[in-house]
Amino acid sequence: MTPEPIGAVDRRIEGPHGSIAVRVYSGSAPRYGLVWAHGGAFVAGDLDMPESDWVARQIASDGAVVVAVDYRLARSPEWSDRWGSGRSVGHHFPVASEEVSTAFRWAVRAHLGPATWFLGGASAGANLATGATLRLRDRGGPVPAGLVLAYPLVHAELPPMSPDLAAVYATVPEEKRFSPETVLALNLNYVDDPADLGHPYAFPGGHDLAGLPTTLIVNSDLDSLRASGERFAGELALAGVDVTVVREPGTWHGHLNDPDGDGADRSIRRIRRWLAWSCGTD
Repeated sequence: MTPEPIGAVDRRIEGPHGSIAVRVYSGSAPRYGLVWAHGGAFVAGDLDMPESDWVARQIASDGAVVVAVDYRLARSPEWSDRWGSGRSVGHHFPVASEEVSTAFRWAVRAHLGPATWFLGGASAGANLATGATLRLRDRGGPVPAGLVLAYPLVHAELPPMSPDLAAVYATVPEEKRFSPETVLALNLNYVDDPADLGHPYAFPGGHDLAGLPTTLIVNSDLDSLRASGERFAGELALAGVDVTVVREPGTWHGHLNDPDGDGADRSIRRIRRWLAWSCGTD
């Protein structure tokens, strides 16, 4: 895929916890907008990682405006050795979730071009996008036209794996695994207060999802977190939400952070087609 040259402008917007860094990517004749949040287990990631910058450029090249959000991280000392130094310490829930909500409201009202705006993210960013949408739903909007969730983690505890997933997960190298224990530890670090594991804006899975917009879920194939994405797809359907769920064959968790992989390219094509179809321009 050879995208058109895309302009990117770094900006700062006012938020509930101080200013928020965003990067605005503009394609030619934008048909829609997307606010996008990278992953990183709530403790890592930035606007320069491929899962943010490369994804944003690929989407913008299809005729879109993309606003990538540099939300504050829930860094704590116990995760520093594993994930690096990070930019922020102690910004636990609801900080990042509220910043994603704020960035979406700003994008809709900032006269960036498109009239139709979507919200999405990858992994932890998909969680933040979903929680932010519930908040927007409950507080009078604006609600996104649709949600794009790449390999989301939206449950406080990892749901049981299906027999199919358990079989393929047994072949995953140790360094590529996210065990239920690791997932719970990361989630506890994100919220800080264990009582917040049950908050719907922190972990939307299992809560009231009625009124959420049409949703695309792209799961990584060889990924224990696929259990969360698959469970959430079923919960959305039961709540009356139009949902499309895809399993990207042969991919590990975080495959959008590997632009050289075939899986990343396939997923970007899927996302672009779904966005164009959802806003009626396909």
